[in-house]
Amino acid sequence: MSRIGKQPVEIPSGVEIKVDGSTVSVKGSKGNLERTFPEEVAFELDEKEVRVLRPADDGRSRAMHGLSRALLANMVTGVSEGYQKELQLVGVGYRAALKGKSLELQVGFSHPVAIEPVDGVEFDVPEPTKVIVSGIDKERVGQASANIRKVRPPEPYKGKGIRYVDEYVRRKAGKAGAPGATV
Repeated sequence: MSRIGKQPVEIPSGVEIKVDGSTVSVKGSKGNLERTFPEEVAFELDEKEVRVLRPADDGRSRAMHGLSRALLANMVTGVSEGYQKELQLVGVGYRAALKGKSLELQVGFSHPVAIEPVDGVEFDVPEPTKVIVSGIDKERVGQASANIRKVRPPEPYKGKGIRYVDEYVRRKAGKAGAPGATV
Protein backbone atom coordinates (compact mmCIF):
# COMPACT_ATOMS: atom_id res chain seq x y z
CA MET A 1 0.00 0.00 0.00
CA SER A 2 1.23 3.47 -0.81
CA ARG A 3 2.55 5.30 2.21
CA ILE A 4 1.42 8.62 0.79
CA GLY A 5 -1.88 7.33 -0.60
CA LYS A 6 -3.14 5.85 2.66
CA GLN A 7 -2.73 9.11 4.61
CA PRO A 8 -5.96 11.13 4.86
CA VAL A 9 -6.14 14.71 3.58
CA GLU A 10 -7.22 17.03 6.38
CA ILE A 11 -9.85 19.61 5.45
CA PRO A 12 -9.08 22.97 7.12
CA SER A 13 -11.90 25.27 8.20
CA GLY A 14 -13.27 27.37 5.37
CA VAL A 15 -12.55 24.74 2.69
CA GLU A 16 -15.34 22.86 0.89
CA ILE A 17 -14.75 19.68 -1.11
CA LYS A 18 -17.27 18.18 -3.52
CA VAL A 19 -16.75 14.76 -5.11
CA ASP A 20 -18.69 13.96 -8.29
CA GLY A 21 -17.49 10.59 -9.59
CA SER A 22 -13.86 11.11 -10.57
CA THR A 23 -14.10 14.94 -10.56
CA VAL A 24 -13.21 16.75 -7.35
CA SER A 25 -13.77 20.46 -6.79
CA VAL A 26 -12.20 22.32 -3.89
CA LYS A 27 -13.42 25.75 -2.79
CA GLY A 28 -11.59 27.97 -0.30
CA SER A 29 -10.89 31.57 0.65
CA LYS A 30 -8.30 32.04 -2.14
CA GLY A 31 -10.37 30.53 -4.96
CA ASN A 32 -11.68 27.35 -6.57
CA LEU A 33 -9.85 24.42 -8.14
CA GLU A 34 -11.30 21.47 -10.01
CA ARG A 35 -9.57 18.35 -11.31
CA THR A 36 -10.60 15.09 -12.91
CA PHE A 37 -8.74 12.19 -11.35
CA PRO A 38 -7.97 8.78 -12.92
CA GLU A 39 -10.67 6.12 -12.73
CA GLU A 40 -8.34 3.83 -10.74
CA VAL A 41 -9.00 5.77 -7.51
CA ALA A 42 -12.09 6.57 -5.45
CA PHE A 43 -12.70 9.15 -2.74
CA GLU A 44 -14.29 8.78 0.69
CA LEU A 45 -15.44 12.12 2.10
CA ASP A 46 -15.90 12.68 5.85
CA GLU A 47 -16.54 15.92 7.71
CA LYS A 48 -12.90 16.66 8.53
CA GLU A 49 -10.91 14.55 6.07
CA VAL A 50 -10.85 12.91 2.64
CA ARG A 51 -9.42 9.46 2.00
CA VAL A 52 -8.17 8.28 -1.39
CA LEU A 53 -8.99 4.61 -1.98
CA ARG A 54 -7.92 2.19 -4.69
CA PRO A 55 -10.33 -0.63 -5.46
CA ALA A 56 -7.85 -2.72 -7.49
CA ASP A 57 -4.25 -3.65 -6.75
CA ASP A 58 -2.71 -3.61 -10.23
CA GLY A 59 0.36 -1.54 -11.09
CA ARG A 60 -1.45 1.48 -12.54
CA SER A 61 -3.86 1.67 -9.57
CA ARG A 62 -0.94 1.63 -7.13
CA ALA A 63 0.81 4.36 -9.11
CA MET A 64 -2.28 6.58 -9.26
CA HIS A 65 -3.07 6.11 -5.54
CA GLY A 66 -0.22 8.20 -4.12
CA LEU A 67 -0.30 10.65 -7.02
CA SER A 68 -4.01 11.37 -6.58
CA ARG A 69 -3.63 11.89 -2.84
CA ALA A 70 -0.73 14.32 -3.37
CA LEU A 71 -2.63 16.27 -6.04
CA LEU A 72 -5.70 16.53 -3.78
CA ALA A 73 -3.56 17.71 -0.83
CA ASN A 74 -1.96 20.35 -3.09
CA MET A 75 -5.42 21.57 -4.15
CA VAL A 76 -6.54 21.90 -0.51
CA THR A 77 -3.35 23.78 0.45
CA GLY A 78 -3.64 26.02 -2.62
CA VAL A 79 -7.18 27.25 -1.96
CA SER A 80 -6.51 27.78 1.75
CA GLU A 81 -2.94 29.18 1.82
CA GLY A 82 -1.75 29.54 -1.78
CA TYR A 83 1.70 28.92 -3.23
CA GLN A 84 4.58 31.20 -4.08
CA LYS A 85 8.07 30.91 -5.48
CA GLU A 86 10.77 33.56 -5.25
CA LEU A 87 13.33 34.15 -8.00
CA GLN A 88 16.47 36.24 -7.78
CA LEU A 89 18.25 38.02 -10.66
CA VAL A 90 22.04 37.96 -10.28
CA GLY A 91 24.17 40.01 -12.65
CA VAL A 92 25.22 43.58 -13.38
CA GLY A 93 22.28 45.45 -14.87
CA TYR A 94 19.86 42.53 -14.45
CA ARG A 95 16.48 43.77 -13.31
CA ALA A 96 12.78 43.06 -13.47
CA ALA A 97 9.75 45.35 -13.64
CA LEU A 98 6.00 44.97 -13.92
CA LYS A 99 4.32 46.42 -17.01
CA GLY A 100 0.64 46.04 -16.26
CA LYS A 101 0.29 42.37 -15.32
CA SER A 102 3.19 41.16 -17.45
CA LEU A 103 6.77 40.85 -16.25
CA GLU A 104 9.57 42.60 -18.13
CA LEU A 105 13.09 41.27 -17.63
CA GLN A 106 16.37 42.91 -18.61
CA VAL A 107 18.94 40.16 -18.33
CA GLY A 108 21.79 41.01 -20.67
CA PHE A 109 20.05 40.69 -24.02
CA SER A 110 19.81 43.57 -26.50
CA HIS A 111 16.08 43.77 -25.78
CA PRO A 112 13.84 43.35 -22.72
CA VAL A 113 12.01 40.01 -22.40
CA ALA A 114 8.27 40.20 -21.62
CA ILE A 115 6.53 37.29 -19.89
CA GLU A 116 2.74 37.14 -19.73
CA PRO A 117 1.18 35.47 -16.67
CA VAL A 118 -1.00 32.38 -17.20
CA ASP A 119 -4.46 32.17 -15.62
CA GLY A 120 -4.30 31.94 -11.84
CA VAL A 121 -0.69 33.18 -11.56
CA GLU A 122 0.42 36.65 -10.46
CA PHE A 123 3.83 38.30 -10.54
CA ASP A 124 5.17 40.71 -7.93
CA VAL A 125 8.47 42.64 -7.99
CA PRO A 126 9.26 43.93 -4.47
CA GLU A 127 12.76 44.98 -5.55
CA PRO A 128 14.37 45.15 -9.03
CA THR A 129 16.34 41.93 -8.55
CA LYS A 130 13.56 39.83 -6.98
CA VAL A 131 10.45 38.31 -8.56
CA ILE A 132 7.66 36.56 -6.64
CA VAL A 133 5.35 34.21 -8.53
CA SER A 134 2.16 33.35 -6.62
CA GLY A 135 -1.12 31.55 -7.17
CA ILE A 136 -3.39 28.77 -5.91
CA ASP A 137 -2.36 26.02 -8.36
CA LYS A 138 1.04 24.55 -7.39
CA GLU A 139 1.59 23.16 -10.87
CA ARG A 140 1.02 26.50 -12.63
CA VAL A 141 3.14 28.46 -10.14
CA GLY A 142 6.01 26.03 -10.58
CA GLN A 143 5.74 26.06 -14.39
CA ALA A 144 5.59 29.87 -14.55
CA SER A 145 8.68 30.07 -12.30
CA ALA A 146 10.52 27.56 -14.47
CA ASN A 147 9.63 29.57 -17.60
CA ILE A 148 11.06 32.74 -16.04
CA ARG A 149 14.23 30.91 -14.98
CA LYS A 150 14.59 29.45 -18.48
CA VAL A 151 15.06 32.95 -19.95
CA ARG A 152 18.56 33.14 -18.42
CA PRO A 153 19.51 30.10 -16.29
CA PRO A 154 22.37 30.61 -13.82
CA GLU A 155 25.79 29.89 -15.31
CA PRO A 156 28.52 28.21 -13.26
CA TYR A 157 31.47 30.55 -13.94
CA LYS A 158 30.27 33.94 -12.70
CA GLY A 159 26.94 32.84 -11.20
CA LYS A 160 24.95 35.27 -13.36
CA GLY A 161 21.36 34.48 -14.30
CA ILE A 162 17.92 33.92 -12.82
CA ARG A 163 17.76 31.46 -9.93
CA TYR A 164 15.40 30.42 -7.18
CA VAL A 165 16.13 32.15 -3.87
CA ASP A 166 17.04 28.89 -2.12
CA GLU A 167 18.94 27.44 -5.11
CA TYR A 168 22.65 26.70 -4.80
CA VAL A 169 24.69 27.26 -7.96
CA ARG A 170 27.87 25.22 -7.99
CA ARG A 171 30.70 27.43 -9.19
CA LYS A 172 33.49 26.29 -11.50
CA ALA A 173 37.04 27.60 -11.78
CA GLY A 174 37.81 29.55 -14.91
CA LYS A 175 40.79 29.09 -17.22
CA ALA A 176 43.96 28.15 -15.40
CA GLY A 177 46.24 29.84 -17.93
CA ALA A 178 49.37 28.56 -19.63
CA PRO A 179 52.11 27.24 -17.31
CA GLY A 180 54.92 29.72 -16.88
CA ALA A 181 52.97 32.62 -18.37
CA THR A 182 53.32 35.99 -16.66
CA VAL A 183 50.42 38.25 -16.05
